[in-house]
Amino acid sequence: MTELSPRLEALGLRLLAAADAPELQAVVEANRDYLARWVPWAATQQLADSEKFIAETQDQLARNDGFQVCIAPDGPIVGMVGFHSISWGNRSTSIGYWLAEDHQGRGIMATAVRALVDHAFGEWKLHRIEIHCAPANRRSRAIPERLGFREEGILRETECIGGRYLDGVVYGLLEGEWNG
Repeated sequence: MTELSPRLEALGLRLLAAADAPELQAVVEANRDYLARWVPWAATQQLADSEKFIAETQDQLARNDGFQVCIAPDGPIVGMVGFHSISWGNRSTSIGYWLAEDHQGRGIMATAVRALVDHAFGEWKLHRIEIHCAPANRRSRAIPERLGFREEGILRETECIGGRYLDGVVYGLLEGEWNG
């Protein structure tokens, strides 16, 4: 796959190009304090890191190992959503996401994640999707809960963020459970 489906693009999801690095970095910088509470890279992300991330997303796409898309429903980038990688043998993947704080609470992320779930089950015929969230990150947890994922357990101290270890709530969804 080298292009997104028209359905994904119609939702304002698009693949990143190298030229998007300054805009992506500006969103990270504007939301650094908020994002740094939940994701390990946000506290130190610089333009060179955004450029490297974009190159890695292009490599991921070329390897047929999923994709990352920016969320830009009104034109400017307001967040990211994507597949971490795909286990084709197990027909499974996981989804990660972040959204600018001032764009939360509008259904933007739920719409984006729903579209990726539809793609994973409909286009790729995957069997299982996971989403991991910090227990205290209520906004992030609301996405899988709203979309019908099941809370499957808590992994203890799975990620070091800002010098502290956070647990991870695991949500799972099987293809037969999806009524997207």
